[in-house]
Amino acid sequence: MQKIKDLLKKTDLQKEDIITLLQAKEEDRLVLLQQAAIIKKQHVGNKVYLRGLIELSNICEKDCYYCGIRKSNTKTLRYNLTDKEVLEAGQFAYENNYGSIVIQSGELQNENFTKRIEQLLKQIKRLSDDKLGITLSCGEQEESVYKRWFDAGAHRYLLRIETSNKKLYEKLHPTNNLHSMDKRLKSLELLRKSGYQVGTGVMIGLPFQNIEHLAKDLLFMKKLDIDMCGMGPYIEHSDTPLFQYKKTLLPLSERFDLTMKMIALLRIIMPDINIASTTALQAIDKVGREKVIQVGANVLMPNITPGKYRDSYSLYENKPCTDENAEDSMSCIDIRVKLAGDEVAYSEWGDSKHFKKRQSND
Repeated sequence: MQKIKDLLKKTDLQKEDIITLLQAKEEDRLVLLQQAAIIKKQHVGNKVYLRGLIELSNICEKDCYYCGIRKSNTKTLRYNLTDKEVLEAGQFAYENNYGSIVIQSGELQNENFTKRIEQLLKQIKRLSDDKLGITLSCGEQEESVYKRWFDAGAHRYLLRIETSNKKLYEKLHPTNNLHSMDKRLKSLELLRKSGYQVGTGVMIGLPFQNIEHLAKDLLFMKKLDIDMCGMGPYIEHSDTPLFQYKKTLLPLSERFDLTMKMIALLRIIMPDINIASTTALQAIDKVGREKVIQVGANVLMPNITPGKYRDSYSLYENKPCTDENAEDSMSCIDIRVKLAGDEVAYSEWGDSKHFKKRQSND
């Protein structure tokens, strides 16, 4: 236990330190999680910010080997919300004081998609009297597209890298320019240049992944100087190529525990960023999101997509809450957050403190 306490006193954790902390068990593990909880309270307080999640479409040009909505999965029922459905979801978020929304979609690159997102952003800003913050998660785009969307009202962007290890990245994606890690990294750079609060994240418990990969993922996010993070456990999908490696995976409970420690460590090494408690956690543990809020996360993303589409936005299997409507999700938010010992920050954008500090230093 003393070794863990000594490591946690260091101001600049190295790869070997992080590996040791990720392997912490029993009392050592509790010391790590408790320290992360203390640092969270000191730097971002006990507020949990809401991001109403709108899953716009599961139509995707990408063919990532881990994802249930990959282009080659013919078993997925494809859908595309109407503009009316998107705006109604935005109106719901506004009327229920969410503060912010996330528009998430399969990855597409064409003028029709670009223009549609641009128009939806402007309409949501109008209907909310500019009071709703907007995060986008719509994949890799040209710099001009990012700028158009930023000018239309989006101010945060989540583009997950999934792994910072190039060899592992290439095992998760087809080998072509559409799935290039260099292109992904370039997109993150362009997002920063365009003025966004930039977020990324990784999957934890992937096939071929080891503890050193995860330690380097944390250092990668620190070096990239991200403003927010959304990371969670890898959960396999039977209609994907990676499913063949199911027997090599860590048990779900161990993937969950590793995710807890990854989030705790990210909070320790990047104290003032926003960290999301992702839905995948709840697919493993019914109170998984609350547990992660206790040790570092400060963002919750209730799903406000119309219920009939939720099963079809199936990045992984056993997705939770697909049978709830937006009102059901709303009714349990306060209870869930209070269970974690925090409070919901209604009607607040909840921008990253790290971003604000970075802006003031530029």
